[in-house]
Amino acid sequence: MISPPLRGNNWVAFNGCCDPGWAHRDAIMPVNMKLNNSQRFAIDWMHMDDQGNFYTGDQTRNESYVSYGVPVYAVADGTVASTLDTVEANVPGILPASDPALAAKMTIDTIDGNHIVMDVGDGVYALYAHLIKGSLLVKPGDKVTKGQQIAKLGNTGNSNAPHLHFQLMSGPSLLEADAVPYVLDNFSYQGQVSTTSVWNADNYLSGSFFGPERLQAPELRSHQLPLLLAIATFA
Repeated sequence: MISPPLRGNNWVAFNGCCDPGWAHRDAIMPVNMKLNNSQRFAIDWMHMDDQGNFYTGDQTRNESYVSYGVPVYAVADGTVASTLDTVEANVPGILPASDPALAAKMTIDTIDGNHIVMDVGDGVYALYAHLIKGSLLVKPGDKVTKGQQIAKLGNTGNSNAPHLHFQLMSGPSLLEADAVPYVLDNFSYQGQVSTTSVWNADNYLSGSFFGPERLQAPELRSHQLPLLLAIATFA
Protein backbone atom coordinates (compact mmCIF):
# COMPACT_ATOMS: atom_id res chain seq x y z
CA MET A 1 0.00 0.00 0.00
CA ILE A 2 1.29 3.45 -0.97
CA SER A 3 0.11 7.05 -0.87
CA PRO A 4 -0.80 8.93 -4.08
CA PRO A 5 2.03 10.65 -5.99
CA LEU A 6 -0.13 13.73 -6.66
CA ARG A 7 -2.55 16.08 -4.90
CA GLY A 8 -5.86 17.70 -5.83
CA ASN A 9 -9.00 16.71 -7.73
CA ASN A 10 -9.84 15.71 -11.31
CA TRP A 11 -6.92 13.32 -11.89
CA VAL A 12 -7.64 10.82 -14.69
CA ALA A 13 -6.07 7.35 -14.75
CA PHE A 14 -5.06 7.11 -18.41
CA ASN A 15 -3.73 3.73 -19.58
CA GLY A 16 -4.66 2.29 -16.20
CA CYS A 17 -5.44 -1.29 -15.28
CA CYS A 18 -6.79 -3.60 -16.59
CA ASP A 19 -8.48 -3.54 -20.01
CA PRO A 20 -6.67 -5.26 -22.92
CA GLY A 21 -5.62 -3.11 -25.86
CA TRP A 22 -4.28 -0.21 -23.79
CA ALA A 23 -0.61 0.76 -23.79
CA HIS A 24 0.58 -0.48 -20.41
CA ARG A 25 -1.10 -3.87 -20.28
CA ASP A 26 0.37 -4.75 -23.68
CA ALA A 27 3.90 -3.42 -22.98
CA ILE A 28 5.58 -6.84 -22.94
CA MET A 29 9.34 -6.73 -23.57
CA PRO A 30 11.58 -9.72 -24.41
CA VAL A 31 14.81 -9.22 -22.45
CA ASN A 32 17.47 -11.85 -21.67
CA MET A 33 15.27 -14.79 -22.68
CA LYS A 34 12.37 -13.56 -20.53
CA LEU A 35 9.12 -11.70 -21.22
CA ASN A 36 8.77 -8.75 -18.84
CA ASN A 37 6.05 -6.16 -18.40
CA SER A 38 6.98 -3.66 -15.71
CA GLN A 39 4.09 -1.40 -16.79
CA ARG A 40 1.16 -3.78 -16.27
CA PHE A 41 -0.24 -1.74 -13.35
CA ALA A 42 1.21 1.63 -14.39
CA ILE A 43 -0.96 4.73 -14.69
CA ASP A 44 -0.50 7.88 -16.78
CA TRP A 45 -2.04 10.52 -14.53
CA MET A 46 -3.47 13.58 -16.33
CA HIS A 47 -5.21 16.53 -14.69
CA MET A 48 -8.45 18.22 -15.78
CA ASP A 49 -9.83 21.58 -14.72
CA ASP A 50 -13.31 21.90 -13.17
CA GLN A 51 -14.87 22.08 -16.65
CA GLY A 52 -13.31 18.78 -17.72
CA ASN A 53 -10.61 20.32 -19.94
CA PHE A 54 -7.03 19.08 -20.04
CA TYR A 55 -5.76 22.44 -21.32
CA THR A 56 -6.86 26.00 -22.04
CA GLY A 57 -5.30 28.27 -24.66
CA ASP A 58 -2.57 27.22 -27.07
CA GLN A 59 -2.68 23.42 -27.28
CA THR A 60 0.94 23.21 -28.45
CA ARG A 61 2.34 24.86 -25.28
CA ASN A 62 3.03 22.68 -22.25
CA GLU A 63 2.13 25.58 -19.99
CA SER A 64 -1.45 25.47 -21.31
CA TYR A 65 -2.05 22.07 -19.70
CA VAL A 66 -3.56 21.78 -16.23
CA SER A 67 -1.09 19.02 -15.30
CA TYR A 68 2.09 20.82 -16.25
CA GLY A 69 4.44 21.79 -13.44
CA VAL A 70 2.41 20.45 -10.52
CA PRO A 71 4.38 18.89 -7.65
CA VAL A 72 5.10 15.15 -7.60
CA TYR A 73 5.37 13.44 -4.21
CA ALA A 74 7.07 10.32 -2.85
CA VAL A 75 4.56 7.51 -2.37
CA ALA A 76 6.53 5.86 0.45
CA ASP A 77 9.70 6.15 2.47
CA GLY A 78 12.68 5.01 0.46
CA THR A 79 16.07 5.62 -1.12
CA VAL A 80 16.63 7.16 -4.54
CA ALA A 81 18.19 4.50 -6.79
CA SER A 82 18.65 6.53 -9.98
CA THR A 83 17.61 9.75 -11.70
CA LEU A 84 17.78 11.48 -15.07
CA ASP A 85 17.35 15.26 -15.39
CA THR A 86 18.70 16.23 -18.84
CA VAL A 87 15.83 15.67 -21.30
CA GLU A 88 14.18 18.66 -22.99
CA ALA A 89 10.40 19.11 -23.11
CA ASN A 90 8.30 17.81 -26.00
CA VAL A 91 5.73 19.72 -28.04
CA PRO A 92 2.26 18.49 -27.01
CA GLY A 93 0.37 16.43 -29.55
CA ILE A 94 3.42 14.68 -30.99
CA LEU A 95 4.40 11.26 -29.64
CA PRO A 96 8.15 10.86 -30.27
CA ALA A 97 7.89 7.11 -30.87
CA SER A 98 5.51 7.83 -33.79
CA ASP A 99 7.77 10.46 -35.37
CA PRO A 100 10.78 8.92 -37.17
CA ALA A 101 13.06 11.92 -36.57
CA LEU A 102 12.23 12.13 -32.87
CA ALA A 103 12.24 8.36 -32.38
CA ALA A 104 15.77 8.17 -33.78
CA LYS A 105 16.98 10.45 -30.99
CA MET A 106 15.44 8.42 -28.14
CA THR A 107 17.44 5.85 -26.23
CA ILE A 108 16.65 3.26 -23.58
CA ASP A 109 17.80 5.82 -21.01
CA THR A 110 15.63 8.70 -22.30
CA ILE A 111 12.39 6.92 -23.22
CA ASP A 112 11.00 7.73 -19.74
CA GLY A 113 12.21 11.31 -20.02
CA ASN A 114 13.45 12.88 -16.83
CA HIS A 115 12.66 10.37 -14.12
CA ILE A 116 13.26 9.08 -10.62
CA VAL A 117 13.56 5.44 -9.57
CA MET A 118 13.17 4.93 -5.82
CA ASP A 119 13.82 1.80 -3.76
CA VAL A 120 10.81 1.53 -1.43
CA GLY A 121 11.89 -1.73 0.23
CA ASP A 122 11.30 -5.47 -0.07
CA GLY A 123 12.69 -5.52 -3.61
CA VAL A 124 10.11 -3.02 -4.90
CA TYR A 125 10.97 0.12 -6.87
CA ALA A 126 8.81 3.16 -7.75
CA LEU A 127 9.21 4.90 -11.11
CA TYR A 128 8.13 8.52 -11.66
CA ALA A 129 8.56 9.43 -15.35
CA HIS A 130 8.30 12.34 -17.85
CA LEU A 131 9.29 15.01 -15.30
CA ILE A 132 10.29 18.61 -16.06
CA LYS A 133 13.99 19.14 -16.72
CA GLY A 134 15.60 20.86 -13.74
CA SER A 135 12.70 20.10 -11.39
CA LEU A 136 14.17 17.06 -9.62
CA LEU A 137 14.76 17.73 -5.93
CA VAL A 138 16.53 14.44 -5.14
CA LYS A 139 19.61 12.55 -6.31
CA PRO A 140 20.79 8.92 -6.11
CA GLY A 141 21.41 7.84 -2.53
CA ASP A 142 19.05 10.40 -0.98
CA LYS A 143 16.70 9.17 1.75
CA VAL A 144 13.14 10.25 0.99
CA THR A 145 10.06 10.31 3.23
CA LYS A 146 6.49 9.60 2.17
CA GLY A 147 4.76 12.79 1.01
CA GLN A 148 8.00 14.66 0.30
CA GLN A 149 7.99 16.65 -2.95
CA ILE A 150 10.55 15.14 -5.33
CA ALA A 151 9.94 16.82 -8.72
CA LYS A 152 7.40 18.49 -11.03
CA LEU A 153 5.18 16.86 -13.63
CA GLY A 154 6.31 17.37 -17.23
CA ASN A 155 6.25 16.17 -20.83
CA THR A 156 9.61 14.54 -21.63
CA GLY A 157 10.68 11.25 -23.17
CA ASN A 158 8.07 9.20 -25.04
CA SER A 159 5.18 11.46 -24.10
CA ASN A 160 2.74 13.53 -26.17
CA ALA A 161 1.20 15.58 -23.35
CA PRO A 162 2.06 16.55 -19.77
CA HIS A 163 1.38 13.64 -17.43
CA LEU A 164 2.96 11.55 -14.68
CA HIS A 165 3.74 7.95 -15.56
CA PHE A 166 3.88 6.06 -12.25
CA GLN A 167 4.47 2.39 -11.53
CA LEU A 168 5.88 -0.08 -9.04
CA MET A 169 8.25 -2.75 -10.35
CA SER A 170 10.39 -5.64 -9.15
CA GLY A 171 13.77 -4.07 -9.96
CA PRO A 172 15.47 -0.76 -10.79
CA SER A 173 15.41 -1.30 -14.58
CA LEU A 174 12.23 -0.62 -16.55
CA LEU A 175 13.19 -3.22 -19.16
CA GLU A 176 14.33 -6.03 -16.87
CA ALA A 177 11.73 -5.71 -14.09
CA ASP A 178 8.19 -7.02 -13.84
CA ALA A 179 5.15 -5.16 -12.57
CA VAL A 180 4.25 -5.09 -8.88
CA PRO A 181 0.54 -4.63 -8.05
CA TYR A 182 -0.39 -2.02 -5.46
CA VAL A 183 -3.24 -0.10 -3.87
CA LEU A 184 -3.52 3.49 -2.66
CA ASP A 185 -4.19 4.16 1.01
CA ASN A 186 -6.96 6.70 0.31
CA PHE A 187 -8.54 8.63 -2.55
CA SER A 188 -11.97 9.95 -3.54
CA TYR A 189 -13.58 8.40 -6.62
CA GLN A 190 -15.25 11.07 -8.78
CA GLY A 191 -16.48 8.86 -11.62
CA GLN A 192 -15.18 7.96 -15.07
CA VAL A 193 -14.06 9.49 -18.35
CA SER A 194 -15.78 7.51 -21.11
CA THR A 195 -13.64 5.29 -23.29
CA THR A 196 -15.52 6.50 -26.38
CA SER A 197 -14.70 10.15 -25.69
CA VAL A 198 -10.99 9.32 -25.48
CA TRP A 199 -10.93 7.19 -28.64
CA ASN A 200 -12.72 9.96 -30.55
CA ALA A 201 -10.46 12.76 -29.28
CA ASP A 202 -7.61 14.38 -31.19
CA ASN A 203 -3.96 14.19 -30.11
CA TYR A 204 -4.41 17.20 -27.83
CA LEU A 205 -7.45 15.82 -25.97
CA SER A 206 -9.57 18.83 -26.92
CA GLY A 207 -12.93 19.49 -25.30
CA SER A 208 -14.62 18.69 -22.02
CA PHE A 209 -14.32 15.15 -20.68
CA PHE A 210 -16.89 15.43 -17.91
CA GLY A 211 -19.99 13.42 -18.78
CA PRO A 212 -22.81 11.42 -17.19
CA GLU A 213 -20.25 9.07 -15.64
CA ARG A 214 -19.22 11.80 -13.18
CA LEU A 215 -20.56 11.37 -9.64
CA GLN A 216 -22.34 14.28 -7.97
CA ALA A 217 -20.81 13.28 -4.63
CA PRO A 218 -17.32 11.71 -4.75
CA GLU A 219 -16.93 8.43 -2.86
CA LEU A 220 -14.07 7.85 -0.42
CA ARG A 221 -12.10 4.72 -1.31
CA SER A 222 -9.43 3.01 0.80
CA HIS A 223 -6.92 0.28 -0.10
CA GLN A 224 -7.95 0.29 -3.77
CA LEU A 225 -6.33 1.01 -7.15
CA PRO A 226 -8.08 3.50 -9.47
CA LEU A 227 -8.76 1.61 -12.70
CA LEU A 228 -8.74 2.69 -16.35
CA LEU A 229 -10.04 6.26 -16.87
CA ALA A 230 -11.18 6.65 -13.26
CA ILE A 231 -11.31 10.25 -12.01
CA ALA A 232 -9.76 10.66 -8.56
CA THR A 233 -9.15 13.26 -5.87
CA PHE A 234 -6.01 12.99 -3.75
CA ALA A 235 -5.86 14.77 -0.40
